[in-house]
Amino acid sequence: MTISTSCLGFPRMGAERELKFALESYWSGKSSLAELQKVAADLRARHWQLMQTAGISVLPCNDFSYYDQVLDTAVLFGAVPAAYRGIQDPHQRYFAMARGFQDQASGADVPALAMKKWFDTNYHYIVPELEAGQNFELHPEKLFQELEEARALGLEARPVLIGPVTFLKLSRTADDRPYALLDGLLKVYGQLLKQLADKKVAWVQLDEPCLVTDLSADEKAAYRQAFAFLGELKERPKLMVTTYFGDLEENLDLVLQYPLDGLHVDRTRSHQDLWDLLQRVPESLVLSLGLVDGRNIWRCDLDAAYHQVIEAARKPGRQLLIATSCSLLHSPVSLRGEKDLDPEVKNWMAFAEEKLAELAALGAGRGKLFDESRQAQEQRKASQRVTNPQVRARTEAVSEAQAHRVSEFAKRREVQLTLPLLPTTTIGSFPQTQEIRSQRAAHRQGKISDEQYQEFLRNATADCIRRQEALGLDVLVHGEYERNDMVEYFGEKLHGFVFTRNGWVQSYGSRCVKPPVLFGDVERKHPMTVEWASYAQSLTSKPVKGMLTGPVTILQWSFVRTDQPRSLTCLQLALALRDEVCDLEKAGIRLIQVDEPAIREGLPLRRNQWEHYLEWAVNSFRIATSGVADATQIHTHMCYSEFEDILPSVAALDADVLFIETARSRMESLAPFADYPNAIGPGVYDIHSPRVPSVAEMADLLREARRRVDPDRLWVNPDCGLKTRGWREVEMALEAMVEAARQVRAESESLR
Repeated sequence: MTISTSCLGFPRMGAERELKFALESYWSGKSSLAELQKVAADLRARHWQLMQTAGISVLPCNDFSYYDQVLDTAVLFGAVPAAYRGIQDPHQRYFAMARGFQDQASGADVPALAMKKWFDTNYHYIVPELEAGQNFELHPEKLFQELEEARALGLEARPVLIGPVTFLKLSRTADDRPYALLDGLLKVYGQLLKQLADKKVAWVQLDEPCLVTDLSADEKAAYRQAFAFLGELKERPKLMVTTYFGDLEENLDLVLQYPLDGLHVDRTRSHQDLWDLLQRVPESLVLSLGLVDGRNIWRCDLDAAYHQVIEAARKPGRQLLIATSCSLLHSPVSLRGEKDLDPEVKNWMAFAEEKLAELAALGAGRGKLFDESRQAQEQRKASQRVTNPQVRARTEAVSEAQAHRVSEFAKRREVQLTLPLLPTTTIGSFPQTQEIRSQRAAHRQGKISDEQYQEFLRNATADCIRRQEALGLDVLVHGEYERNDMVEYFGEKLHGFVFTRNGWVQSYGSRCVKPPVLFGDVERKHPMTVEWASYAQSLTSKPVKGMLTGPVTILQWSFVRTDQPRSLTCLQLALALRDEVCDLEKAGIRLIQVDEPAIREGLPLRRNQWEHYLEWAVNSFRIATSGVADATQIHTHMCYSEFEDILPSVAALDADVLFIETARSRMESLAPFADYPNAIGPGVYDIHSPRVPSVAEMADLLREARRRVDPDRLWVNPDCGLKTRGWREVEMALEAMVEAARQVRAESESLR
């Protein structure tokens, strides 16, 4: 039995991050648009041919993006906010929406659109801004160009579109009535589908991942309206409604009651009985089973996956596709370049290219890959490197008392450092310049000695401290020059991790991260950050924060073992970090920041699963941070999250100071924190854009923050770490931030 196979999307950056470097070269003015477009076209061609060679039957197109697929959809349908319409060049306008735009010659100055996390992943999407009565109009040039590129290679690709309801649900609307715009949006979807039919496109992949979430009555009505409209269109390709990241559950009926053509379900994250699904899905509907996980790096258990294929194919009339669970956007490209990777653990792994081979093997139902998969599963289960008896014993002995500080926040605050009203600080990292990256590479390659590299890092740290003192910041950081990444750095110092050389995945725009691989029990053998925090503190009389990444974020931003509950792995991480927090305190560090930007990202997509997750996530943070005395101040940072629905759990973290992202929302996301009990630092400077805000702009944001929160509990800071920015823009922005804080501090003190 041979069954057709499909890939829902492929990584965009390239095996060597070619798109990243081409984008950054274009943005800096070092290369032309034509050069950027050539790199992009070459990558698309290479990836299509890779999929074809692997034996994939259905290839995607329009899954490629120069920045983000949701932004692409907004541009496709003409949803460009008024602030950007004056930018005549369409490419400049596109990147202005993504990154902001400043031009001294013309006086143009527009901020970037907001970013949010794509469901429960670490990928960030650009949030479309839609006007009341938004006029949608079709601009399909990008899609058609990529379709023709594939055809020029002799390939017939299936266009990928974000569906209308998911697009509206993820957008921001002026009147908070997104589905009032559905009529107008469906008309342009209809126009696009007709034009695709005219181009002899047989199928379109219509991504509607919001179907795996809890839907309101309005959202369900919107799906009924959308599917009724699309199902009744006379001139259109067949539609594969694509869902991923969870089960449809009660939302399955929203698809089945309309005359659509195909349905894709993510079986790697499914708890739904397959036989029940097969009984409900009519044989007239092509069923696509997502059996190869697009979100992790572990080999597929081909025997178990193929059992589902056999089960689904029992009825002769059933039309089946075997597919990746979701786009492979969330996977690194290939294991081929991982010559230094631990061979035992590498044998358990599969990146995007290897996942294509697994997919083809499932479609064919035979081949040596089945034997290799079986052996890898058995070896992983039997490996003695996966479990550590000492770690297991410690986790079993954790007590309730270990998750609580000695005193409540109000009492702790009385004995902690005295700082000015509206104290200024940063989130942690400072620019990772080309010189720093070059020195790190030279050290890794053995071109400079350990001593030479350490001396370079000490000088860079000292320079960072001097710059912060000159800027007038109240609480300093050491700059994190010794760290390649906020998660990988800690993984390298903990037992239970291995690391790739080219295991990059896109986070946003050109920003890529290289998640460590967490394969076994986690243990800290030695202090990880104490030396650098102590050295930085020795250089200044101002307080320097110790900087750690929290247990939930290390968990979320790693490729995590699947052979035990994530809650147990997170507790192991928490205990390792608890030791580090206590060692920092012993070394005299009185402010310790334990960042948890991913805590909401890990929230299950269904509310009935929230309580269990939040219980162990909050407990893990508290285990990590509660071993210190009252006088030690615990900070944490979260970004690109909507907090109102989990605010009690955020408060339960009991951090002395919470830093959050608020600049792009212009303090709207601060609204739920009016009654937040502890101190809070709402970001006044969007670091994900090269744009430098003015003193007046940041002062206005601070005044808005002061209107919502008692100024005695307010801190002043950027939205996030500064490692991706350049020193010139950072110093200009921080100088303006400090001045804005001085102005609003003086105003606040005069009002007392």
